[in-house]
Amino acid sequence: MLVSLLMVLGMNAQNPKREFRGAWIQCVNGQYLGKSMAQIRQMLSSQLDVLQGAGINAIMFQVRAEGDALYQSSYEPWSRYLTGQQGMAPQDGWDPLAWMVEECHKRCMECHAWINPYRAKTKGTTALAQNHAAVEHPDRVFQYGDLLIFNPALASNRLYTCMVVEDILNRYDVDGIHMDDYFYPYPDAGRPIPDGAYFAADNRGIQDIGDWRRDNVNLLIQDLHELIRSVKPWVKFGVSPFGIYRNSKNGVNGPDGSATAGTQNYDDLYADVVLWAKKGWVDYTLPQIYWNIGTKVADYDVLCRWWNDYCGMRPVFIGQDVERTVKGSDPQNPQLHQMRAKYELQRSLKNVEGSCQWYAAAVVNNPGNYRTLLEKVYHSTPALQPQMKFIDKKAPKKPRKANIEFDNNNIYLTWQAPSAKKEMDKAIQYVVYRFEKGERVNTESARNIYGITRDTKILLRGNQFDCTFVITALDRLQNESKGIKVKL
Repeated sequence: MLVSLLMVLGMNAQNPKREFRGAWIQCVNGQYLGKSMAQIRQMLSSQLDVLQGAGINAIMFQVRAEGDALYQSSYEPWSRYLTGQQGMAPQDGWDPLAWMVEECHKRCMECHAWINPYRAKTKGTTALAQNHAAVEHPDRVFQYGDLLIFNPALASNRLYTCMVVEDILNRYDVDGIHMDDYFYPYPDAGRPIPDGAYFAADNRGIQDIGDWRRDNVNLLIQDLHELIRSVKPWVKFGVSPFGIYRNSKNGVNGPDGSATAGTQNYDDLYADVVLWAKKGWVDYTLPQIYWNIGTKVADYDVLCRWWNDYCGMRPVFIGQDVERTVKGSDPQNPQLHQMRAKYELQRSLKNVEGSCQWYAAAVVNNPGNYRTLLEKVYHSTPALQPQMKFIDKKAPKKPRKANIEFDNNNIYLTWQAPSAKKEMDKAIQYVVYRFEKGERVNTESARNIYGITRDTKILLRGNQFDCTFVITALDRLQNESKGIKVKL
């Protein structure tokens, strides 16, 4: 199947120069449990190496699953998903988030700290640590089935979540703060949300309880946006909602919703994601469109087009389900799975600027040659991150004093970092382009990217004479400088 698919696609497909290529690394699947910290580090390091080879340029790293922490928190207990017992610290003093930021940056990947703002206890958690917020402040949570939820109606919970995020921002050099799809709890048939008394006591003049719940979540999203901009304005704030915003009333795609029939962000989870994009409170939206093309109640094709059309005020990235994709048949060729059709669709849509793989370990496992196809086709050339000019559009100065250096029979292309007075203007990475003799210099083509690095040098592999290199600088938001040329 792989050979036939590569023949269909061609090995030299033109890939975009800028594209978000993410992968989620979750803790709640239990992949850390029963392992020593050294074994976890070895596992994650191996995953990162494989993901880097597959062209992944951003990691969504889960660090807060239930009011806990996979990092050294000032407020919350260590996660049971890391050590097996909530509140128990790693024996060797390891800080997973600090380690992950460093490892991602070594590989020129972004690291987004993935948090859940409302979940205080999941179904499988039998004991909370004494310093857990739900133990210290039981009046701030409500029970919903087997879950404990930080009550979105309480200003104290909004403040607390902001304190948690500010703590992460101050301690770690993360590139993003990322939230998943859990806002108000997913509906359990016949089980009402126990917040009627709060609505009666303080509805803020809002007559409908659904509108009031949405406003509760809106207030948190706005607060987090303003906090992040004030503390570290280059850090991206993104949300990965459930794949359906709302089911349209007339059964066709429109501003009221999509031609779908599933759980809804707007009516069931009380998450008005479109409003957040319109207001500029989120920097990207990453809907989890985990279904396949042709799924009756939630068609991938229908949903991709809907999010592109009605949430494109900010960049849209598509959440891809690796395992489901390879189980579905290509609508045009039943001998193939759906990866080709999905990538062709998402790349044809103006406001869709990338995708994120659910989940990292599935990419590594390579079902249906999914990872191989990323390596050889869809991510066969490197990609810069999409620009976010609404945050910052000023490019850094170009690199200086490019040169050739020899070291133990190795040849390096070297340069010096440009000067910068402000953090936002500093060069963080560099792009090296290579052009054959007589080839027109065009830094807009991903095919000419020789490498992306955080160093101020790059190893020249093989015979690199009779060619031209161009080096540009990237700032924290991947604004790109003008280039400096070196001819060999």
